[in-house]
Amino acid sequence: MALAVQRKHVRINIQVPGETRDKLAEVASLQGKKISALVRESIDEKISRIERELFEEKMKTAYEGLSEENACISEDLQFQEYHT
Repeated sequence: MALAVQRKHVRINIQVPGETRDKLAEVASLQGKKISALVRESIDEKISRIERELFEEKMKTAYEGLSEENACISEDLQFQEYHT
């Protein structure tokens, strides 16, 4: 059985405008962090927000489907009560 190799960190390279790099450096310094830590946290927060939004959209769609189904059932029950 093959064992999955997990790496704690992988290196990626990105390019940002110099102004953005300067702002990152300033904010990281104010928080007592390295720029890389600030960027990792920002990426994690963005991913979490997107995942939450996708989950909420799936739940909304599911509830809308249930709502439509419940409306049909309600109409069927009203029809049955009226004709009995």
